[in-house]
Amino acid sequence: MSKDTNADADVIVVGAGFAGMYAIYRFRKAGLNVKVLEAGSDVGGTWYWNRYPGARCDVPSIEYSFGFSPELEQDWHWPEVFSAQPDILAYANHITERFDLRRDIQFNTRVSAVEYQDEQNLWRLTTETGEILSAKYCVMATGCLSVPNRPHIDGEETFKGRTLHTGLWPKEQVDLTGLRVGVIGTGSSGVQAIPELAKQAGHLTVFQRTPVYTVPANRKAMRSEIEATFKENYADIREMQQKNIGGVSNFSPSRINSSETTSSDKRNEKASEPRSVPTIMTLGKKAIQSLIDERGLGVLLGFRDLLTDPGANEIANELYRENVLRQVKDKDTAEHLLTEEFGFGCKRQVLDRDYYETYNRDNVSLVDVRNSAIQCITETGIETSTGHTELDVLVYATGFDAMTGALTRANITGRQGKPLTDKWVSGPVTYLGLQMQGFPNLFTVTGPGSPSVLCNMLVAIEQHVNWIADCITHLRDKHIDTIEPLASSESDWIQHVNEVSEGTMYTAPNCNSWYLGANIEGKTRIFMPYVGGYPRYKTKCDEEAEAGYPGFQCTSS
Repeated sequence: MSKDTNADADVIVVGAGFAGMYAIYRFRKAGLNVKVLEAGSDVGGTWYWNRYPGARCDVPSIEYSFGFSPELEQDWHWPEVFSAQPDILAYANHITERFDLRRDIQFNTRVSAVEYQDEQNLWRLTTETGEILSAKYCVMATGCLSVPNRPHIDGEETFKGRTLHTGLWPKEQVDLTGLRVGVIGTGSSGVQAIPELAKQAGHLTVFQRTPVYTVPANRKAMRSEIEATFKENYADIREMQQKNIGGVSNFSPSRINSSETTSSDKRNEKASEPRSVPTIMTLGKKAIQSLIDERGLGVLLGFRDLLTDPGANEIANELYRENVLRQVKDKDTAEHLLTEEFGFGCKRQVLDRDYYETYNRDNVSLVDVRNSAIQCITETGIETSTGHTELDVLVYATGFDAMTGALTRANITGRQGKPLTDKWVSGPVTYLGLQMQGFPNLFTVTGPGSPSVLCNMLVAIEQHVNWIADCITHLRDKHIDTIEPLASSESDWIQHVNEVSEGTMYTAPNCNSWYLGANIEGKTRIFMPYVGGYPRYKTKCDEEAEAGYPGFQCTSS
């Protein structure tokens, strides 16, 4: 496709996680020559790097899957309802082998610079080894949670024990038997890892900066009859995903009866009907507690007023705290696990397996750094304002520089050498999370300004990659050389992203989440994902493409 014989491919993709993997498949179908550059030694992205004990997905496995191949849907078996990291990585490897993706991936290749060449209209990518590759189009499929965050703590370089990060966990087995282990952080990674580390360690000490809201995950094995029903109804499930705010169908075999399964049309009609969702304010605290007693704390997530009504949110907070106090035997420990600082739903909802029960173990201690601040790391452990904890192993479960970290660290420069970091000095500016003005023919997959982390990521990835492939095909067929957003499109979209987030728990003054970049020192506080919902977002993207990309500036030679 490229007219420049110096180009190494039509499209270069950075990253071989699920986005980069699907990009190979989809771009090949469009007749494009594609090359993927991947820092790791194999595919999987997030699921390649995050190998820590307890790592698993918070979307039901049957739905955390690709929908582009009916054959793939039918031949893959998920062992659990919410599968663990090894099973998700196995799924990634199965896809790679089934569609022969590795031949277009260059592994162990970390990109150090991504530069637009104005005169040639090419993107030039330089690797850490000095290799230079070029293509007309560049797609950053670097993931939203791919740059581990490790906050600086005085003395960390002096620690003589072993240091680990959940986001860079070793491939080889880590033996913690009888060892004194410290974990810094109680976000999603920490909540998943802590129960498993406690089973292995001689003693586990958790250093908690901020308490977390977490609800028990479904821990059931996948039953063959349930899996068969899902596979039989996959077409309907995919349609339901497209109509759901978070890209999850909420399909339940119990809601499909014999009269509904006799006709595909009837099933589709049924799937599209909105279901009535009760509110916290209408049910009241006593009725909701009865539901919690019956089904667990997860029922709180089903109320539509949880994220928008402060009164409803506080009722949920009260119920949550009361139930945690029932689960944790030591009342002083239980009090430290409660939060009064922000509301339920402010941060990404965490699913756990025995998180609170773990604090009932004799070999687990909690250090609340709000009143026992970490002062430094020593040769033998961690010094806080109230004492010293001896450790053999220190685990950072401190999350990621989310959504923008991989992009700002890639040394991306656009027209006339303008760095992306300069454009984003006051926060990320994109149109639809797909492109940035001043960076022609550069696309981002699930970038800031798109639903991304507020959505089933595989649904979001398929939608983005399909849109990008269709766009490039349009450019080729119309002999268009460049595409980039109008400045007005960017500003209007960012204004809309901010407007729809106003009045939600996500942007409440007391909410400091990685959605806002609050976990990274010096990062501009701005709400990065699109909270308006996946269907609304997809409609906007579709309308833009169907109208011939009026929100973009296209140029031809």
